[in-house]
Amino acid sequence: MRKQCFITDPDGICKDFIEEWFDGRKDYIIARTSGSTGEPKAIRLLKSDMEISARATCRYFGINGSSILACPLSPEYIAGKMMIVRAVVSGARLVVESPSNSPLRQWRYGRPDLTAIVPSQIDGLLDNAGGILGSVIVGGAPVTESQERTMVGSGIGFYATYGMTETCSHVALRKAGGTAFEALPGFRFTADKRGCLVIESETMSFRRLVTNDIVRLIDDRHFQWKGRFDNVIISGGIKLFPEEIEREIAPYVTGHDFFVTSRPSERWGEELVMVVEAEDLDTDALDRAISLNIDHRHKPKAYILKKSLPRTETGKLLRRITK
Repeated sequence: MRKQCFITDPDGICKDFIEEWFDGRKDYIIARTSGSTGEPKAIRLLKSDMEISARATCRYFGINGSSILACPLSPEYIAGKMMIVRAVVSGARLVVESPSNSPLRQWRYGRPDLTAIVPSQIDGLLDNAGGILGSVIVGGAPVTESQERTMVGSGIGFYATYGMTETCSHVALRKAGGTAFEALPGFRFTADKRGCLVIESETMSFRRLVTNDIVRLIDDRHFQWKGRFDNVIISGGIKLFPEEIEREIAPYVTGHDFFVTSRPSERWGEELVMVVEAEDLDTDALDRAISLNIDHRHKPKAYILKKSLPRTETGKLLRRITK
């Protein structure tokens, strides 16, 4: 049966999705992948899978008919769609806003029990509604070290998410300040011979999904994320994990977005390079700081400055060196 839910949508941005969701002729919806590991593509998601995922999140956070949900995200992408489905299955009140970096600026609906945002919205959310927030889930892209510190310092229950469009949003959550992701109810984890995460569920239609995310498996419900298998660099016979190295370097790069990647090297096969979004930067000082504080094998062989870095539509950095 259809639960009663109350959706406040002043700009009408979720109208099309709601019509699609309640279209009884189709048991699926069309969603778009983010394009972070390839070209964005449209995929079919079963409504039954989306309901299972939504109920798992509601159970984790205790969302019910008396709860208030805030969604300053576009329903074009899975994170926005799933906030609507969570309201539908729980009977909670949902307030939808057009996406901006100043979310909940004119909020007047009481304390939101659960808010979903992307990392670029963290500062604006805290400026506008830091005193009234309940739990906040952050997805769409990895959070930076600076954003992690901001979330922890706020004293609010921020959670980084792990998931993908194919899993109907997140399957695991990591509380800000923690190191391990915890499975949502109904999911468990193993790892394949590459060390990549395998998601298993007896209730979702995919049953078993092999990812390209390298993890340190703690047990079947907890893991630490190390990086993408696709991004692994083999330099001089040593495996280097760019995302792990970026977390080590981050304290010494303030005010600039960056990533590490590789380029061909006659000596090493591949060599590590750091690409920084900056027009002017003291790379000698940066190199000294990195040399003094991190493993020498993780020190970039070169620093490349770019006025802007390539990103997907949802703000994820694309790890490629552009001209």
